[in-house]
Amino acid sequence: EGVEAKTTTSATVSEAERFWRICQAIGDIAFAYAYSTVLIEIQDTLKSSPAENKAMKHASFVGVSTTTVFYLLCGCVGYAAFREHAPGDLLSGSGFDHPVWLLNVANVCMAIHLIGAYQVFAQPIFSLVESSCRQRWPEVKFVTMDHQITIPFLGGTSFQVNWFRVVWRSAYVAVTTVFATVLPFFNVLLALIGAASFWPLTVYFPIEMYIARAKVLKFSFSWMCLQALSLVCLLVSLVAAAGSVAGLIQSLKTYRPFKNEV
Repeated sequence: EGVEAKTTTSATVSEAERFWRICQAIGDIAFAYAYSTVLIEIQDTLKSSPAENKAMKHASFVGVSTTTVFYLLCGCVGYAAFREHAPGDLLSGSGFDHPVWLLNVANVCMAIHLIGAYQVFAQPIFSLVESSCRQRWPEVKFVTMDHQITIPFLGGTSFQVNWFRVVWRSAYVAVTTVFATVLPFFNVLLALIGAASFWPLTVYFPIEMYIARAKVLKFSFSWMCLQALSLVCLLVSLVAAAGSVAGLIQSLKTYRPFKNEV
């Protein structure tokens, strides 16, 4: 019966849809490993001893190795259990609800992780908007002035508050939350973002910077290998983007946010 059920499940997914899902999965993988957007932010907070490149080399090796093992386990176990109908969220989309304490612990860990990751990924956007507004409207006190607020009953402890920063960051979080709620296509959107950011930020610019710094001769063997790597990653990003767009179109066609369930 188990073999028959698996055969029936596989038959419900067409070859074209299976191909697009594979492409979408490539985009999810690209998003998971494209940490170049936060690498500079992390390096900027490190102390000079030991050197940033040595510290980040070890941290990157440990982090990428750990996430690779974890993602491979989730992907392989999820596919073995659900085949083509593996849910995007193994905790809530697969009917897994026992034991309750384990599910709650996993959700709390996910929330802590996402809160920290959201802050790290949003910092470059916050910094860009705030610095641009300060340069554009230097005479507006609402944008430039910091106000000192004293916390009562804490021995006169005070901190600086910029009201523009408070309003802008709160509005950004609110808008992104509403957008994520209205369009809950988590995996598809992640795959699209990963496909759009993986090649230029993680492959192309680092390779070009290395070629310029190391003064790699044009059309040399090293230069050809680096360019071939860049081209392959570009093709991977294009395939992932195509799969993400196809998945998004399919999700929009089947999405019924106001459909009454009987």
